[in-house]
Amino acid sequence: MRETLPVVTVDLGEGVRAAFTTSSGGVSTGDHATLNLGLGVGDRAQDVLTNRALVADWVGGPVRFGTQVHGRDVVVVGKVTSPAPGPDPSAGECDGLVSSRGRGVGVLVADCVPVLLADPVAGVVGAVHAGRRGLVAGVVQAALATMVAEGARVNRVRAAIGPAICGCCYEVPDLLRAEVADVVPETWGTTTWGTPALDLPAGVAALLRAAGVGSIHRVEACTRTDDRFYSYRRAQATGASTGRFAGVVIAAGRVPGVSIEDSTTRPC
Repeated sequence: MRETLPVVTVDLGEGVRAAFTTSSGGVSTGDHATLNLGLGVGDRAQDVLTNRALVADWVGGPVRFGTQVHGRDVVVVGKVTSPAPGPDPSAGECDGLVSSRGRGVGVLVADCVPVLLADPVAGVVGAVHAGRRGLVAGVVQAALATMVAEGARVNRVRAAIGPAICGCCYEVPDLLRAEVADVVPETWGTTTWGTPALDLPAGVAALLRAAGVGSIHRVEACTRTDDRFYSYRRAQATGASTGRFAGVVIAAGRVPGVSIEDSTTRPC
């Protein structure tokens, strides 16, 4: 098992291995250096698949990703009837993945909020891509409902909210802020320079609490300012392209030697 991969690990219970990758430790080059996990960003496909294999090696099992479309659909890995062809088939168009023991799931981000969920007793885990549109559409609630249908209990679920652009940096038009906050009030924010903003991680945390999740950990790292992670907005400001990092989780029985690295967070 590749213990040297630079990741931020999170504790989601005994037998669950979960982490947020960084932009380091892979084989990609140029704007995508080095652990880009996104297949649709202009990187060499073989490099991305090699990077995904490195992550699977760290996790200790295969990791499935979906084709993210900023919606609320959730796919249960193992119940996908017609996976796309290719060396690394997508689990389908979805922004949430749920699995049981032995099946890893992941979510790809570069400013949006990656959310990892686990009921360690039931061995049911989930990975959620919570961007602005998905958050409003209800992808977080949909993922929890799918986990419950697979045998989880919300009061046992543990959640980790990963690195994402923070409410001090995610500038949006005033009308957009109002529209999103009308659905999820906790997203209302203001940038450090005084303009309208959205705090998507705060919105995710609020939705998880409202659903009854009692254990919520937030990695206090802003992708816009923390160069350990890929950021679409940071790259856009310089005219560059960028890769995608991931949140990954698997329930595979007892996993010894998992370190918790949340002391490495760098708030904005």
